[in-house]
Amino acid sequence: MSSVPSPPAAVAGSTGRRSQKSRTREAIMAGARELIARGEPVTVNAAAEVAGISRATAYRYFSDPAVLAAEAGLAVQIKPYEAIVADARTLREKVRAVSLYIFDLSVQHEPEFRRFLARNLDAWLAENGRRSLRGARRVPMFEAALEEARPALSAGDHRDLVNALTLATGAEAMLALHDIARVKGEDARRAVRVIADSLLDRYLGPEPGARAP
Repeated sequence: MSSVPSPPAAVAGSTGRRSQKSRTREAIMAGARELIARGEPVTVNAAAEVAGISRATAYRYFSDPAVLAAEAGLAVQIKPYEAIVADARTLREKVRAVSLYIFDLSVQHEPEFRRFLARNLDAWLAENGRRSLRGARRVPMFEAALEEARPALSAGDHRDLVNALTLATGAEAMLALHDIARVKGEDARRAVRVIADSLLDRYLGPEPGARAP
């Protein structure tokens, strides 16, 4: 069996930096959750102290304590990528698995995600469009699912495909489908799956064995 080519050094370095940022962010949220469990007010300074992270670093991730408290309060356990794609045999099945898992998670915790998004929008308005970035768990998951396609894609196409898949799932897709298209349940899940398949067809060509429309 052929091995998957290693990503270029620049890509590997970028992935490593993203992983470090993700760990730092998770540590700050863990500190906030501990404060919530103690019944203490959640502040960025207090969460940083609990996490053993400098205040300056913590404020680069969360400038608004309401946003930190809202995200920490989600208390959503995200499965590791390996568990999400455990039953997937092909690249396309892995991408579909990630897309539907992230979407289903938002639907299952819809009230909490809506509150979290509302706090983010409040922070955006209060800071004139400047605010800390949200977590991006789905991005490294899509990158992992598409790893074997790297030799067939230019760096730009790979980035564009990951960005498009990121847009087409999660709470953002849930809001568009539930509130605007007014579809829920399996109809909404099918829309997420159709978009993922269409994007893969666009960048990788039709799925082998798929019937022409």
